[in-house]
Amino acid sequence: MSADASLVALSATHHTAGLDARASFAVGPEGVEAFYMAVREAGLREAVLLSTCNRLEAYVVGDEAAALHAREALLCAAAGGSEAVDPHLRPIPGLQAVEHLFAVVAGLDSQMVGEAEVAGQAKDAYADALARGMTGPVLNRLFQRAFQAAAWARTNTGISQGQVSLGNVAVDLAARVFGSLDESRVLVLGTGEAGRSVVKALVSRGAAQVSVASRTFDNARALAEEVGGSALLLADALRQAHAYDVIVGCAAVERPLLDAEAVRALLARRQGRPLLLIDLGVPRNFDAAARGIEGAYLCDLDDLAEVANANLRARRSEVERARAALAEKAARAWSAASQRPQHGS
Repeated sequence: MSADASLVALSATHHTAGLDARASFAVGPEGVEAFYMAVREAGLREAVLLSTCNRLEAYVVGDEAAALHAREALLCAAAGGSEAVDPHLRPIPGLQAVEHLFAVVAGLDSQMVGEAEVAGQAKDAYADALARGMTGPVLNRLFQRAFQAAAWARTNTGISQGQVSLGNVAVDLAARVFGSLDESRVLVLGTGEAGRSVVKALVSRGAAQVSVASRTFDNARALAEEVGGSALLLADALRQAHAYDVIVGCAAVERPLLDAEAVRALLARRQGRPLLLIDLGVPRNFDAAARGIEGAYLCDLDDLAEVANANLRARRSEVERARAALAEKAARAWSAASQRPQHGS
């Protein structure tokens, strides 16, 4: 077995799919179970599944047959099914897969270059695979080296300069529309990782009137208490949505919480006051058709990435310096991992 054939990453991301297509990448708890059950039954001894709002990836150790088994497992795990996901999935072999992993964990492959959230998501994905007994000498070494290299890059280069988190960029957009956030009423729909990031960023930038909504009231209350905000059930929040100036959508949904007709109805009750909709959801929380409604300002993840990367030109040299250093570190890690005995499929 050649070194290059002994590791493969299977990757579907914002590079290969638009925002609506990325909704099919979602993997729920049942999908995670199905993935690991399938790869284990196929005889794979090392596999890690990484699923985020913009990314569906698997890292597996084995030959070409192992890669095919992993691909089938990944397609079965995705909520959108194989027909929706398969056109966007690409294989990355050997050293290239290691370089890709290092870039992912450092935030260099993210839609918002330099963002830090993906490092935590990768650590959680690796910890889950480790707990399932699905990692071994190759992936253990490579993921640990990736975490170390990402920490080095954040400390020793300028890749994290600027507003490179969902929360900070969302708040920056709100400030552009309303100026000071002191008098703006903000509603956050959802209490997951993105929701928490946005709420904390809003409060740190002066927002004093923040409401948090969830389908589970206890979840909304727990987050609201952390930031001195108020809690609502999701259904109640949607009925009162016209009273808010900024609505941030980051709930897990199958269809938009607000369609274009609902947005028009909100604006009619706002008596000419503008409404900012910040959609962090994949699938979308707000109907994309609302973008054309007068008085409504709709920003989705692609818009946020454009804002976050607006200063990328100034950071280009730092990004390239980080990328070169990470590639060197990836090569050393792959060389060390390749010298160990490999597991077949």
